[in-house]
Amino acid sequence: MVKDFSHFDSQGNAIMVDVSAKEISIRSAVAKGSICMNGEAIRAVLGKTVKKGDVLAVARIAGIMAAKRCAELIPLCHPLIFDECVIDFFIDENEPGENKNGIETVCRVKLSGKTGAEMEALTGVSVALLTIYDMCKALDKTMIIGNIRLCEKSGGKSGKFIRNESAPLQFSNGIKLC
Repeated sequence: MVKDFSHFDSQGNAIMVDVSAKEISIRSAVAKGSICMNGEAIRAVLGKTVKKGDVLAVARIAGIMAAKRCAELIPLCHPLIFDECVIDFFIDENEPGENKNGIETVCRVKLSGKTGAEMEALTGVSVALLTIYDMCKALDKTMIIGNIRLCEKSGGKSGKFIRNESAPLQFSNGIKLC
């Protein structure tokens, strides 16, 4: 049974997959995630009045840095050299109430390599969201981070994947994540 898992050898030891025989190809991945917060926090983010600084600028840099260092964080990931890494934010400002406003964060990674960029995109979006939380926690300790997912990938043996996102995802308590 162990032989069916790519990250274990025949004795059950964890290994990094040998990608030396793979062809170099253009690979890309897009990951998204959301953070919900109260009206005071979203207004401070938009107005750039959070005491720790420009939240989205700092979160963008943190996400890019994290994506680039994914191999140091996730065991058995290969270190990759990016051609491009972009973090974007989409703001949904609705109501002054608790967790009614959101910031959707998107991380796009593109590279030429022998293995994919999915983990890097997921790491980038996760750390960008954690940075937003850290910078805004004095304004809202009830923020919710969630809905982190791979939205698309291309390249490599498995080809193209695009998630069907026609229906918005929600928490069990009814809070919609962007």
